[in-house]
Amino acid sequence: MKEKYKKGCILVTITSILIPVLLVFLMIGFHSHELVVKWVHYILFLMSFIALSFLILGIVLLFKSKKEEKDKKISKKKKIVFSIIVGFEILGASTFLFFLYGPWGGFRSFLIPSAMTTMNHRYLATWFYSKEEIKKVLEENQIFEIDEETNLDLIEIRKNFNKDHYENEYEKEIFTVDDIHADYKIIPISGKNYEGYMAVVYDPSRIAVATTKYLGNRGEYVTEMAANYQALIAVNGGGFSDPNKKGSGGTPEGVLIQNGEVLSDKGYDRSGGLIGFTEDNKLILGKMSAKEAKEKKVRDAVTFGPFLIVNGKRSIIKGNGGWGNAPRTAIGQREDGIVLLLVLDGRKVTVPGATMLDLTNVLENYGAINAANLDGGTSTVLVLPKSEASKYITEKEMKSHCLKEYCYINDIVNGSGSHVTRPIVSSFIVK
Repeated sequence: MKEKYKKGCILVTITSILIPVLLVFLMIGFHSHELVVKWVHYILFLMSFIALSFLILGIVLLFKSKKEEKDKKISKKKKIVFSIIVGFEILGASTFLFFLYGPWGGFRSFLIPSAMTTMNHRYLATWFYSKEEIKKVLEENQIFEIDEETNLDLIEIRKNFNKDHYENEYEKEIFTVDDIHADYKIIPISGKNYEGYMAVVYDPSRIAVATTKYLGNRGEYVTEMAANYQALIAVNGGGFSDPNKKGSGGTPEGVLIQNGEVLSDKGYDRSGGLIGFTEDNKLILGKMSAKEAKEKKVRDAVTFGPFLIVNGKRSIIKGNGGWGNAPRTAIGQREDGIVLLLVLDGRKVTVPGATMLDLTNVLENYGAINAANLDGGTSTVLVLPKSEASKYITEKEMKSHCLKEYCYINDIVNGSGSHVTRPIVSSFIVK
């Protein structure tokens, strides 16, 4: 009897763990053949059937086994433990499958766009969903940009910002100038799913593009670029290609212009386009070549997107905009010329990150009439000199956030969960 009892315990323990795992992969196989290819799917089905048979056999052996009276209490305790194990395994597997494939589409709308807009982690969507499902979700979450050229006449750059009356709390934050830094102000920003900072730059003529010293070969950290250019502030800039998936691409996407010199003039067929400043220090957004940009007297520019606000009009955002929740960087300009550099964190349990709608709302609240999304994710950083950064980060964080006397003050999380950023091609700096 004891032998039957032992065999029953072993069978129930092993199969109670194995069956939920097999069922999860079996269900995934119905939706995607990338993680579970078709022939493996059939094997999983057969293994699930065999495991279920052994589970039934184990339960039968447990019921048939009769132990001595003094062992009954122990037997009951073990059965309770087995029941708890089985319960947790089934609950965990069921919860996982419910989020992936249940009737509530919120998780799919979060996971698929968030994964598909990353450089190296699209497998988080393609493992679990078919191409048809991914396409459907992306179509349900899109951003439709305003089809207009930037009207630079709407911007009238001012030098004097003294005000007796504020239109709202956001305007008050902007115009309550920091006594220590008359050139800029750092404002903490937080929302339901994000937190970070916005740098308010009062003189747009001080905004410029910085680039990696190894352009075309590899990128540099924004802290390195800030040190190279002795910047007051720096944020990550435009997109770049990363063919070997090393997270340190050195080749810019689209147009890249620095101090009037064209450094790149590649084609760009995604949302957004050129994001730059003209010689009269106005933010210009548009789908244009380097030649067209030079005709419009663009002095500094990167390429990325999407465009969020053009001429005071918001892009039409369907769902979450198709970019999911993630760390984000954006740039905007008010009609008085003030430039807004927004950096928001994400990829944490309580702070998943901002959507395109979040970015648009924040920048519009602070008065931006033109605004665009910049490269985000692991690139997202707001960099200050170490002496200034120490006001925002702890001494412990200084060790990991700082390089060459410059530090990033936001808490970036990369795709693997580590609190590190990556080398990139370009950045916007404040000189």
